[in-house]
Amino acid sequence: MISFALSLLALILGYFVYGKFIEHLLGPDDRPTPAVSKADGVDFVVLPGWKIFMIQFLNIAGTGPIFGAIMGAWYGPVAYLWIVLGCIFAGAVHDYMSGMLSIRHGGANLPEIVGHYLGSSTKNILLVFSVFLLVMVGVVFVYSPAIILEGISGPITLPWSGEVIQESRILWIVVIFIYYIIATMLPIDKIIGKIYPLFAFSLLFMAVALLVGLWIKMPQIPELWTSLADANMNEDPTWLGSESFIKKNPVFPCLFITIACGAISGFHATQSPLMARCLPSERMGRPIFYGAMITEGVVALIWATVSMYFFYNGGWREIISAEAIQQFVGQTEGGKTLIQYFSAPKVVELVCEGWLGVFGGILALLGVVAAPITSGDTAFRSARLIIAEAIGVEQHSINRRLAVCIPMFAVSIALLVWQMENPDGFNTIWQYFGWSNQTLAVFTLWTITVYLAQQHKLFYVTLIPALFMTVVCSTFLLVSGQALNLDYTFAWVGGGLVLVIALVWFYAWYKSSVLK
Repeated sequence: MISFALSLLALILGYFVYGKFIEHLLGPDDRPTPAVSKADGVDFVVLPGWKIFMIQFLNIAGTGPIFGAIMGAWYGPVAYLWIVLGCIFAGAVHDYMSGMLSIRHGGANLPEIVGHYLGSSTKNILLVFSVFLLVMVGVVFVYSPAIILEGISGPITLPWSGEVIQESRILWIVVIFIYYIIATMLPIDKIIGKIYPLFAFSLLFMAVALLVGLWIKMPQIPELWTSLADANMNEDPTWLGSESFIKKNPVFPCLFITIACGAISGFHATQSPLMARCLPSERMGRPIFYGAMITEGVVALIWATVSMYFFYNGGWREIISAEAIQQFVGQTEGGKTLIQYFSAPKVVELVCEGWLGVFGGILALLGVVAAPITSGDTAFRSARLIIAEAIGVEQHSINRRLAVCIPMFAVSIALLVWQMENPDGFNTIWQYFGWSNQTLAVFTLWTITVYLAQQHKLFYVTLIPALFMTVVCSTFLLVSGQALNLDYTFAWVGGGLVLVIALVWFYAWYKSSVLK
């Protein structure tokens, strides 16, 4: 718990110290923001600061800092390093700078900003890339909550006809998708502005309750320095296959793809412009953008710690019921391992119910159902705005919004049907989403770096994270079984070559464009 306490303190200090430094570097002022100068009552709407923070937090969070941290806990306390350092020096800077650049470019979406600094060709690539990513987010976050709701509700009897629907998953998919259509079309303050703060509060309350539970229970979990010295610290005999898992998914680069939203996530740069269009003052940028990311890092840190206790040395036996233990034993006899049986949603459910009782079960429902739904609808909203901006279609008219949304939702439905018809469709889409998410962060970091260099500001604050994430994404592409699946040594060499190329390219550009 010492490592956890130090990590928590580091995140808090990071906001007040490094966050203030980054704010000073950018220099927010009193210029009119797009929420004021371009107010349209639909997407450009001034909202109170507390509400913007809650919406931004839920937009960027969803289940990311929960599920990613749970899966990242498989690597042990080394996950703390990535959550803390990644959040303070990469993720929060990424979110703050992308949000502020959007404000200073009239509320522009990410592809427009990237195109302004990296050129039209890069803009076109990112346009397709970001819309594809956002649609994948929407599709994933239709299917995953529908599966959970099906497990909770079971067969559903339709009140108007008495018909019993055995496979209620399809009904839940229809209900969620209808909500997505409505939330994507309506002005931002009609649904999102009203219900998001409630869900964000629930997510935060769940994290605080678990934090209190950690301090009360003071569980025995490995410390960071112990785990770095002894990678084979888990003695639980049911942790079958963990060694094989680490070999197939080495810490570098897989940990940095697995934990995204709790450290850095490119998806956030597609969401920040939504709130950039609602801020009445630039000076609110640090608490909204940098602060929301630090808050997400705290949530990820809490869930990583709870999960380490859950996974390591049989901690799960003290959390779950005797009945759940019996079910697990039956599964392991059938060949399933701890990793395979206790999936991230399962861990959320068992921990919340085991530590927080019935009320915890309700919070778990909000955490694994409402949170992804609220990420899905803003993903589709962002996609609508990005497409509309690219083709020059104003969005004040509902007919123009429909013109953009109908083809987008048609593609989403096709992807959703494919996902349902393929047994491993969800996992396939999720894996591509993880890599695409971090690759999007690479584009954003390089954009911010070019902006800072052109403004003759300290560009190293984003150059270093940009180089690091470029190597992470390229190495993952080389070593991953879903891509080239090369030997790890070759992947390392390939990542090193990418690093050299990126450095040479940047300094050649810097010398010719900035120092000329």
